[in-house]
Amino acid sequence: MTDNHQGHLPGRQRKRFAGISSRAYEHPADRSALVALRKLSGFDTVFKALSGLLPERSLRLLFLSDSVRVSDAQFSHLNDMLRDACYILDLEKVPPMYVTQDPKPNAMCIGLDEPIIVVTTGLVELLDEEEMRAVVGHEVGHALSGHSVYRTILLFLTSLAIKIAWIPLGNVAIMAIVTALREWFRKSELSADRAGLLVGQDLQASMRGLMKIAGGNHLHEMNVDAFLAQADEYEKGGDLRDSVLKILNVLPRTHPFTAVRAAELKKWSESRDYQRIMDGHYPRRSEDQDTSVTDSFRESGRHYADHVRTSKDPLMKLVSDIAGGAGDLAGDLGGKIFGRFGGAAGGGQGGAKGSQGSQGSPGADGAEPGQSEG
Repeated sequence: MTDNHQGHLPGRQRKRFAGISSRAYEHPADRSALVALRKLSGFDTVFKALSGLLPERSLRLLFLSDSVRVSDAQFSHLNDMLRDACYILDLEKVPPMYVTQDPKPNAMCIGLDEPIIVVTTGLVELLDEEEMRAVVGHEVGHALSGHSVYRTILLFLTSLAIKIAWIPLGNVAIMAIVTALREWFRKSELSADRAGLLVGQDLQASMRGLMKIAGGNHLHEMNVDAFLAQADEYEKGGDLRDSVLKILNVLPRTHPFTAVRAAELKKWSESRDYQRIMDGHYPRRSEDQDTSVTDSFRESGRHYADHVRTSKDPLMKLVSDIAGGAGDLAGDLGGKIFGRFGGAAGGGQGGAKGSQGSQGSPGADGAEPGQSEG
């Protein structure tokens, strides 16, 4: 343990994940993007050299001059949580953390040269100690994943694209960039929620924190199970018109809806991946350089294919049914063609083989081809 982390252990024993790679908790879509970016040698270095074009230095001075820096002397309980979170996730350098006056509950991790964590007074006043610990872990997870660097880079690229919007079809290109950027932002938030759970190691505290962010400081009026039931109702909800409205509602957002985040985190907490991490079996940072970009994208593709196949959303079910029907049709048509030509070449026996081949075709259940392509 480094000096930065000594003397500030939590009130109850928590597991530490020495050398843990952020790949252990990253959402598949977030992970594939980050692995690809990390493989682009010098990509972030170039933008760090251009940091003069970004408002980062101004933001640092602003927080230093107009917010309260967390330390042993100021907001010491938050300082303890920050050190503890960095110790548990084995983040060697503790990032600076500031509390800024803002009644809206919020937190963020920004910065190119080094990450800065900022939390609002609204959030500090809203959450209890264990709920706040999960939030601090969430932000430390952003720092460990390098989200602050890549978010700043991509925001810079988006800002640059807006300046050239006068180019024909420029708006179409910009919207494609912004839409993809926001989709990644939303997945990176799910990753950081998982990091918060690894730090707090208290699922109920994580659930309460998300519920309070949605409904305010009225915990006695709320219920975690009922809140999760909302997420289930939202996913199943209505007909195809509701599915389209859900897409339109989420497109402009950088964060997933709060009830959806709670449901996603609970689902991950019950997964084999989470249990393996808690048992000490997780990827190490020392192995990050050996990570395959192709494998990461393939895993991301499998995740989206599984999401479509298992989703209760009416539109996703329709997409899955169409894909399944297309697979069945392709399998039946292939079997008939093979049977006819096989029968002509080899008589009834060939026809029988053709029919058998049709039954054994991977396209027969409709899901397998999509999975292998992903």
